Amino acid sequence: MKFLRRHWYNIGGVIAIMAGAYLAITWNSTLIIEKLLLLNFMAICIHTFEEFGFPGGEPAIMNFALRPSNPPSNCYPVNQNNAMITNGIGYIYYLIPVFFPNVFWLAMGPVLFGFGQIGVHGIVTPKKLGQFYNPGLGAVLLGHLPIGIAYIYFAYQSMSISAMDWGLSVAYTICMVLVVGVVGHKLLANPNSPYPCTDAEMKRFNVEEKLAKMKKG
Repeated sequence: MKFLRRHWYNIGGVIAIMAGAYLAITWNSTLIIEKLLLLNFMAICIHTFEEFGFPGGEPAIMNFALRPSNPPSNCYPVNQNNAMITNGIGYIYYLIPVFFPNVFWLAMGPVLFGFGQIGVHGIVTPKKLGQFYNPGLGAVLLGHLPIGIAYIYFAYQSMSISAMDWGLSVAYTICMVLVVGVVGHKLLANPNSPYPCTDAEMKRFNVEEKLAKMKKG
């Protein structure tokens, strides 16, 4: 488990590469909806690698800028354990629709969740860091956003979608947000966690230096 806690996002990056290779091999025999859902799964793997691996810095952004404790910590609210578990749940959340491409609400949930990341990475975090780009924004703008728009367009071309489907997708998204919030930021968030993020993970993207410049400015 120690290896998984330390490298889950690197493993996610490898999974994204493997999924991309599979998609390339099966491209001609895969329906457009299936392609988009697999691409959306790849996008969440890339998203988390961008946040935690390269350029990284998400633990410091959360612990020092978005939800700082007093004093700021390398294990609260984000530690290696709750980061691995909540993002692992996220991987499953995005992967399930790949196997049920014609269940609109099941696929639309992750799409809406991806759209919601625009507010976090496009508005909230830039204000805290004093710059527009932050880890995860690339995957949102180049992955979740265009893939989600394309999914909605092609879903309407090939499916009969009702108001109930939209209602279920919104409810499903809210459930996912609550699960992440409760599990990640309540049950597994511990100021004395035995699974702190490493110094290397905390120093990526120079978050402390950016915050210091913001205070001086």
